[in-house]
Amino acid sequence: MNFQRYILFLSLLVTGCSKPSDKIIIATAANVQYVMQDIKKEFEKETGKPIEIVVSSSGKLTTQIREGAPFDVFVSADTKYPQEIFEKGGSEEAPKIYAYGTLVMWSKDIPATELNPDILATEKIKKIAIPNPRVAPYGEAAIQVLENHQSFALIKNKLVYGESIAQTAQYISSGTVEAGFNALSIVLSPEMKGKGNWVVVDSSLYKPIAQAAILLRHSENSPKKKTSEAFYNFLFSPKAKAIFKKYGYR
Repeated sequence: MNFQRYILFLSLLVTGCSKPSDKIIIATAANVQYVMQDIKKEFEKETGKPIEIVVSSSGKLTTQIREGAPFDVFVSADTKYPQEIFEKGGSEEAPKIYAYGTLVMWSKDIPATELNPDILATEKIKKIAIPNPRVAPYGEAAIQVLENHQSFALIKNKLVYGESIAQTAQYISSGTVEAGFNALSIVLSPEMKGKGNWVVVDSSLYKPIAQAAILLRHSENSPKKKTSEAFYNFLFSPKAKAIFKKYGYR
């Protein structure tokens, strides 16, 4: 979808709401999409204010924000992209960490007892799916794990890159690849739970996946300002923390 069609799509979403001026749009990293659906329900129930969720990789969402996409809050899969937006004047407040993510190794058919980095270099594995590390922080974490392996040169040739963590999940759960890396929140989601086998990757093999959110800049008289601030604060509430914990975040 090109940017012009994307903006049109968002406009249709907004105009379809009974109070379009109150509706806020949350740019959401793909690994957080299921969490955000639960948080959306709780926020709307508590406040009566409607929100819309737009899902993509953190890098792509950042590009869209730079190009003027009408997002109100950005929930990223890392701290780098929100910090970049803040430093370039896209927010009046520095980003805040809302959770730490967990990387898993996942396969449709291989038993969990056999899932470890060593199996990736064997003939049993033809393709390995990871999110594109250029735009997806969980992809960066996967590369850090693989680069420490003695057979990385061989493993590297098997890599298949998903545009986002969601596309990578489809590659793995459908059996398009023999194994891959993803977020714990994805394998615990209702849509993916029970699809294949997975193990948590040793967290000492990759840098902590600190995930931050940022309240994007609004004019003082914007009708969205108060709702955006309320949602941003709700992300750090006890109710939201309980939801993040349910999906495996720390």
